[in-house]
Amino acid sequence: MRVLLAMLMTVSTANTMAAVFTVPLNDKSSITFISRQMGVPVNGHFTKFTSRIVFDPARPDVSRAEIDVALASVNAGSGEADDTVKSPLWFDVKAYPTATFVSDGLKALGGNRYQATGKLVIKGRSFPVVVPFTAVPAGTSMVLDGVIPVSRKQYAIGGGVWADPSVVADLVQVHFHIGLAPAHK
Repeated sequence: MRVLLAMLMTVSTANTMAAVFTVPLNDKSSITFISRQMGVPVNGHFTKFTSRIVFDPARPDVSRAEIDVALASVNAGSGEADDTVKSPLWFDVKAYPTATFVSDGLKALGGNRYQATGKLVIKGRSFPVVVPFTAVPAGTSMVLDGVIPVSRKQYAIGGGVWADPSVVADLVQVHFHIGLAPAHK
């Protein structure tokens, strides 16, 4: 019986790895962040984002991704914090409503590890980024997990007293967890 279960799991995983994943599973996806204010971790997340992803584990070179995050959907833990990070000194959501990542390359690193390269645009500033992530089969779907370290200074996020990295650390870890279903045939 164990041998049969192992064989079925292997076939299921092989079938998942042979699929091309393009359909976002919004209920199984999230974009969160961790910043540090005076050395204390502060967790937050974005409630609205869209992803246009083509992920082919068998041919990563043809894979691509574009993710748009609605910056006004930030939840930084309180109404006051949300209002502050939406302001012109932070995200300036009225002038720059969206942050965007667009890949320009993807390569396999071995096992379930991959690396995407691309551009991250926040507040009209565009910089190249390298994004390591994992791709793990979950039934018939695929889950992509990774982290993008974002420099607040580089993107002019948090001016005035907030610009001091002893008040709010420069580096913010942006975590993504994206569920994808296979392409419809």
